[in-house]
Amino acid sequence: MNNVIIIGSGPAGYTAAIYAARAELSPILIAGMSDVGGELMNTTEVENFPGFPEGIQGPELMERMRAQAERFGAEIVFDEVTEVELTGDVKRIRTEFGEAFETRTVVIATGSAYRKLGVAGEDRLSGYGVSWCATCDGAFFKGQRVAVVGGGDSAMEEATFLTRFAEHVTVIHRGDTLRASKIMQQRAFDDPKIDFRWNTRVDEIVGDAKVERLRLDGEPGTLDVEGVFVAIGNDPRTALFGDQLRLTAQGTIAVEGRSSRTSIPGVFAAGDVVDPTYRQAVTAAASGTVAAMDAEHYLASCDDAA
Repeated sequence: MNNVIIIGSGPAGYTAAIYAARAELSPILIAGMSDVGGELMNTTEVENFPGFPEGIQGPELMERMRAQAERFGAEIVFDEVTEVELTGDVKRIRTEFGEAFETRTVVIATGSAYRKLGVAGEDRLSGYGVSWCATCDGAFFKGQRVAVVGGGDSAMEEATFLTRFAEHVTVIHRGDTLRASKIMQQRAFDDPKIDFRWNTRVDEIVGDAKVERLRLDGEPGTLDVEGVFVAIGNDPRTALFGDQLRLTAQGTIAVEGRSSRTSIPGVFAAGDVVDPTYRQAVTAAASGTVAAMDAEHYLASCDDAA
């Protein structure tokens, strides 16, 4: 019987593993396979994580977190969770490779997934000019014209990064002001390779074998581009748990106040899967700390009552 199983390998998951391992709870972290390390694996320069005054690359930060968790004895399993049974004193988890785990507590740190535009051509041309990750695919668009859809920090980061490769970047935003932080806005405004289409939506992504242009609801009605990067937000990854745990109106897992306690005793949640507002690496890491400590306190209370 395991004490703690952590599902997810972003800042929240790895931090929960570090704290649980230091508490000698022998945690198992199921990291996934396709999204190991979470969204920071798709981020270049992380400038605002404490302790790195010169910044650090997202993948390097996640690798350091993983190594730190393993140093204290956490076991990392690279597999996908396919089924969970969270009710009852014993929680059961099954994976794609056929593993079956039983545990006294579960920490859910599954993060969030890229949100789609939901327009014609988006799915068909995914991988053929449509992308949700500039750091993954930006180099394929050297000397080309691309668009970024969105108005938050992620969109500004994508647009600024793409100027390293693209001839020109057009930011398409449905409003007339950006939601991004002031520093991220100013970087984009100051870049001569970036322009903006305000109060505009993408109605269709057009192309035969690859992206050729966008059909817009603003003027002019089309935009010739060879690539489009969608950066309009994320949705919490709760599909495995939504029929067992209480969710919020925003679709995140509901927790009690500032704790990580969910609607089921012994089940805790941390990171972007509980946070629709801040969604920062440092707040996710702090949330992972809370989850590990809550799990430790829960296990101690169960042992005291036995």
